[in-house]
Order: sequence, then structure tokens, then C-alpha cells
Amino acid sequence: MLFRKLQQNIEKYLTSDCKRILLVDGARQVGKTYLIRYLGNKLFKNYIEINLAEDEMGNRYFKDIKNVDDFYLQLSMIAGDKMGNSKDTLVFLDEIQTYPRLMELLKFLQRDKRFKYIASGSLLGVTLKTTSSIPIGSIETIRMYPLDFEEFLIANNFGEMAISNLRNKFEKEESLPENIHNKVMDLFKKYLLVGGLPDSINIYISEKNIAAIRRYQKEIHSYYIADATKYEEQRKLKVSRIYNLLPSNMENKKKRVVIKDIENKKGSRVSNYTDEFDYLVSAGIALDVKAISTPVFPLVGNSGKNLLKLYLSDVGILTGILYQNNIRAILDDIKSINLGSVYESVVASELKAHGFELYYYDNRDKGEVDFLIDDYDSLSVIPIEVKSGKDYQIHSALNKFVTTEAYNIKKAYVFSNTREIKHKGNITYLPIYYIMFLRPGTESVSF
Repeated sequence: MLFRKLQQNIEKYLTSDCKRILLVDGARQVGKTYLIRYLGNKLFKNYIEINLAEDEMGNRYFKDIKNVDDFYLQLSMIAGDKMGNSKDTLVFLDEIQTYPRLMELLKFLQRDKRFKYIASGSLLGVTLKTTSSIPIGSIETIRMYPLDFEEFLIANNFGEMAISNLRNKFEKEESLPENIHNKVMDLFKKYLLVGGLPDSINIYISEKNIAAIRRYQKEIHSYYIADATKYEEQRKLKVSRIYNLLPSNMENKKKRVVIKDIENKKGSRVSNYTDEFDYLVSAGIALDVKAISTPVFPLVGNSGKNLLKLYLSDVGILTGILYQNNIRAILDDIKSINLGSVYESVVASELKAHGFELYYYDNRDKGEVDFLIDDYDSLSVIPIEVKSGKDYQIHSALNKFVTTEAYNIKKAYVFSNTREIKHKGNITYLPIYYIMFLRPGTESVSF
């Protein structure tokens, strides 16, 4: 079984007396069901799993549930011999967004306290926004993402002690020995190919077959489009068009969404597609990065520019679209191949999985900086540049950014393929794989 950091959070909930029902959100195929099933069977004598998407396609036992008694009656028909008590019985409602009415019923099931409950879904963010009676105070939502690079290392037998040693090196600003750097970089590049979807990683570990990995990623990419559009019939063409445009957008210099390309209409604005963007992000298949021109801490208070970047949530799907089965494009340093969009995508997914909200700097006079994050220790903003080539010390926009007194910048990061950790003023140059150690709040490391 693949190691997931979220396992600790879910296990803590299942073994606690939490007064809320836990909802695990995330795109399909990121491992939600597998992890909950594993913990449910491990921790409870009676484990009951109801896949509501399958129920909708079959008997529809739970489609017209009106109250708690109706729910128990239908549950007993399926798993009556497993209905114990709240200490020994877990009821897992998978794909709960299929029946929004059950979302509203959760608060009453929690009050009843007959069993322990947990739920998951791939469109919970969308469903909660359209549910007429959100069970505020009765649910707690956490989001699962594809495996991040640290989890990928563990899946490839990079042990806990080795990762701890890497973290210590990072915290002490010590460069890795060349042989270790090369090993970690090799795994990082393979992560760019494989991505973080559990089945992609399992195929890689068992078969080492890029063609098999790409077939799976292509299937999931198509599935995401179909899944994200079937719940929004009136908007499905727009949603599908935006999602299909993401890889080509990432290959553009500015990498932002080109609004006029969505429907080939001049004069269209971001505001015309707010619901479609929100849908893709809520479904967990895209990551949004909002533009900021005045980077003052906290960033959330200064966002609002009518510019937006959207990244695919899994870097393996992106490299599959861009390079298909040609692994040399990633593994070799080919001068004609610019991996900037790929590196930015993996940084976006790492930062998001670690709890950061995503912003980038856009200023007509000073240029653009790839990412901005809040530093709660220094109450300032940290700009981040991502470089895939050998010119990693060329960044005029970042130079202007850090020297603008009004921004009060204490430190900045440039992530690249370089092995050595270097400093130039308040800019720190780091190996790209060290992005896995950035955390918000007091866990962030101050250089």
C-alpha cells in the first residue's frame, strides 16, 4: 500500500470522538476510497461501504431517502448483519455528491450517533455550493491530492531516515553530495513522467512501462472531462473547452488563461467564465493561481486582478499530453525542450498539497513572478521563481520585485536543477526537489 500523509488525519478522526462527520474531497483516482477502505477494515469490526454512484446506476436504494429512519431501513437491507454500534461500526458513504440530499442528511445522522460515519466524493466542493441546506457545524472537509514528491520518494523505497536527512540538509542550507543529488533529481524527473495518481505509480513500480502509464493517464484525462461536464449540462462545452486548453496555455510565455480562445469571442472576460473556472477547481482537476499586482501580506487581501492561471492537478497527465511516450524529453537535457511549464506545474501542485493558496505576481512595469506565498513567521510575502534551464540566475522581474521597498521582501526563492544552495542578496537558490519541504505557518524554514 502506498504511503499517504493524509492517512494520519483520517485515522485520528476515526479513532476520536469528533462531533463532526469527515468528508474527504478530491479528484477521482487520487486514492480516497482505497485509503478509507483500508482504515475502515483495520479499525472497525463492522465496515459498511456504500458506493452511491454505483447505487444510482443500479437499484437506487438511497436516491429518495427523506429522513434518518429511511436511511437505516435501506442500510439494513444491504448490511443488516453488520449494523453494530458507534464503537464498532463504520459507515462509509462513497461518492456522496451523487445524492445531494444525503449531504443535507449528514447532520441528522451525526446527531443520532448510531454509527461512525465518513464520506468522500470527487465533486464535494461543487455539491456543497449548490446544496440548499449545508450541514454547517456537522461536517469537516479535507482534500486529498495526488501523491506529492515526498510520497513518491517513499513509494520508491526512499526511506524515512533518508528523507529526514534531506530535510536536515534543507534546514541547514547544506547542498547535497553530487551522487545523492543525482539520485534525487533522477527520481524527480521520473515523478514528472509518472505523476502522483496512485495507479500510475503502481504501474511504474511494477512494470516500469511508460506506454502502460500513458494509457492509464490518457484514460483518466478523458474521464475527468466527462465527469466534470456531466453535472453541468448547460456549461459542459465551456468546461470541456477550458480544460482541454490548459496544456497549450501552459506552453505560452505568460501561461495564463486566454479568455478569447475559450469560445473564440473577442471582448470576453474572466467574469464570463467564473462558474466554469470554479467548477474545474472545485472538482480537483485544476489548480488556480490568482494574479496580484500589490504583494502585501496577507495575499488574500490583495487578490482580485482579472487574470488567472490554471494548472492541471497532476503533472504526469500534463507530460503525457505534451510528450506522450518519449521519456527523453524529461530525462535528458535537450536544449530545444523547455520544461518551464512542467516545472511550474509540479511546484503549483506541491504548494497546494502542502496547504498554500496560490498566487502569482503580475505588474505591467515590473513583469511577472511565478508564485507568491505568505510567510507567517515574518509577516511578509515570499516570491518564488521556477527555472528548468541553466540560466536560473537570470530573473529581471524577481530582481525588481525584491528591491521594491514598499513590498518589504525579506527573502525570495529560485528553484532549479542546480545542486548547490546559493545566496544573492535576499534571494536563495535551491534545488527543485526542495520544494517538497516548504510548509505554511511556523513550519516554514527561514533562511
